[in-house]
Amino acid sequence: MAHFGTTRRGDPVEKVTLRAGGLQVSILTLGAIVQDVRLDGVDHGLTLGSDELSDYETSMGYHGALVGPIANRISNGRVRLDGMMYELERNDGAGHLHSGSDGTHRQIWAVSQQSENSVTLTLDLADGVNGLPGRRQITATFTVAAPASLTLDITGTTDAKTLMNFANHSYWNLDRRETWEGHTLQIAADRYLPTDTASAPTGEICDVNGTDMDFQAARVVEKDAPALDHNFCLSNAAKLQDMLILTGESGVAMSVATTAPGIQVYDGRGASRPGKTTYEGLAIEPQHWPDAPNHRGFPSIAVTPDAPYRQTSRWTFTA
Repeated sequence: MAHFGTTRRGDPVEKVTLRAGGLQVSILTLGAIVQDVRLDGVDHGLTLGSDELSDYETSMGYHGALVGPIANRISNGRVRLDGMMYELERNDGAGHLHSGSDGTHRQIWAVSQQSENSVTLTLDLADGVNGLPGRRQITATFTVAAPASLTLDITGTTDAKTLMNFANHSYWNLDRRETWEGHTLQIAADRYLPTDTASAPTGEICDVNGTDMDFQAARVVEKDAPALDHNFCLSNAAKLQDMLILTGESGVAMSVATTAPGIQVYDGRGASRPGKTTYEGLAIEPQHWPDAPNHRGFPSIAVTPDAPYRQTSRWTFTA
């Protein structure tokens, strides 16, 4: 574990580097951020990170972070739970995005266990933090395994009924290029969620067949064809199965397995690192469906003391 820097609030941030087989991954205690991913035989990093803490406190607030307790959007900035209405921070027009200014991506996580290839981070959220009920404890365990995989196990417990939907928000560019253009994408999803002008789900669940959202067969991703900031609905029945494959023109490939019922793919048109261009990386976010509390047909994100939150995702790399 190495000191990475000190936040503007005076909190120390540590970097933990894990290694097994041909993979090396660095994790920050700020936001449980995946800061760097290195694969033997490849002379560049695979995820978009920074060596400057100040970048994560400004323009790169979501890069690599574990976003929660509710990732993605709540369209009207409020949720109803057991007859009570909870007002959330409106930080996306009239909507609520990525749990606002005090989401888990902004918090300092504690290292509770560490080995050469694994680290467990924990975070306590008091009742009312993020506008939600319940004293909550979140645990994130990152494990690197040979030949070259990274697994993230997330659990969330609470002493009162609440809502949880966590997502790792890493941006990926498997080639050493300015943008992700030329990458090939394949997603095992025959449905997706259309969005409105605020990028929130309309409530429809649409078939991808015959649309530009059909990535069931691998195809090259193109800018604005389609513009991507959508949840793809998975049929993995909560089993850890490979659901997405991203391949660079260099031949480096990443498969993503998850127990989550959805994966958000965002083309990065509104995100950039200092000195870099937009569209530099694709955000690929295993998650529950966004805006779920406002749509009866979406899988519930309610969590109770008897039914904790669990999600496992695994990234496997080849060159």
